[in-house]
Amino acid sequence: MGNRTQGDHAFTARSLTGVSFEPMYSGALSFLRRKYSRDLTGVDVAVTGLPLDTATLNRPGARFGPRAVREASALLSWDRPYGCAFDPLERLAVVDYGDCQWDLGRPLEVPAAIEAHIAEILRGGAAPLSFGGDHFVTLPALRALHARHGTLSLIHFDAHSDTWSHDDEAGRIDHGTMFFHAANEGIVDPARSVQIGIRTHNPATRGFQILDAPWTHRNGAAAVIQRIREVVGERKVYVTFDVDCLDPAFAPGTGTPVCGGLSTATAIEILRGIAGVDVVGMDVVEVAPAYDAAGITALAAATIAYELLILYASRPGAAAAPGPAT
Repeated sequence: MGNRTQGDHAFTARSLTGVSFEPMYSGALSFLRRKYSRDLTGVDVAVTGLPLDTATLNRPGARFGPRAVREASALLSWDRPYGCAFDPLERLAVVDYGDCQWDLGRPLEVPAAIEAHIAEILRGGAAPLSFGGDHFVTLPALRALHARHGTLSLIHFDAHSDTWSHDDEAGRIDHGTMFFHAANEGIVDPARSVQIGIRTHNPATRGFQILDAPWTHRNGAAAVIQRIREVVGERKVYVTFDVDCLDPAFAPGTGTPVCGGLSTATAIEILRGIAGVDVVGMDVVEVAPAYDAAGITALAAATIAYELLILYASRPGAAAAPGPAT
């Protein structure tokens, strides 16, 4: 990409595609050194931060997640992901759209602000790749995508099902209730949606298809991949990845860590294996860098986000599907 000594590609990049040859330890930070832009002309994916953490039930700090993921992504920006037959940054025009803004003194207005922000990206013709923030941010994002695409399938990686009911509190901002509301509002179809890595008790499944962490460990990534494909079929899909789906050994920097989770390698294998699903939106949430160790949670989240770009580049109508991992 242009002059290798130019630097600060987040602002100086001449193209929206291609890897960035810039020192990992310096320069203006954007996700994968993508250019910061609110101009969505010709853009395939707009990366954006949704820095909310007032909905978390335990440790706060996920408002700093988007910044941490961007910083960690500098380590990944110089070459295509290992084992992928193509470079998603050559196939997709990706910009860093910056973060959604709202008035912190008016917390009840935050959901509408996020929904409007994602809707703006969709109107520009791009798909959103969002970074939380706590997991509540997925609900207003889903509302915006539902308005455009209709009822969606959900592929949900998490330690928690997030289907607790507070149906008597429609305006509640809570990162444990989003998918109850998403199902109740007809935004997602639980029967055609999959939750992977669940390992906390909630008898109210709301009809979601659950591949819990013990099942995943016993049966392996290949079985998870097969089941996801069976459930979602050719429907339009939103992929949401809570980093607490990963075991705390791989992602300690999160608000509600739970032992017994997936490894980063297993998560990557599953995401590679579902190439070809019709993805229309994506997010990675719940990175809380204050509790991280050596930045490994942020690096895991940035890597998962890169894998989501591969997944989006392999959707129906894209140029080609990725080759097998090596």
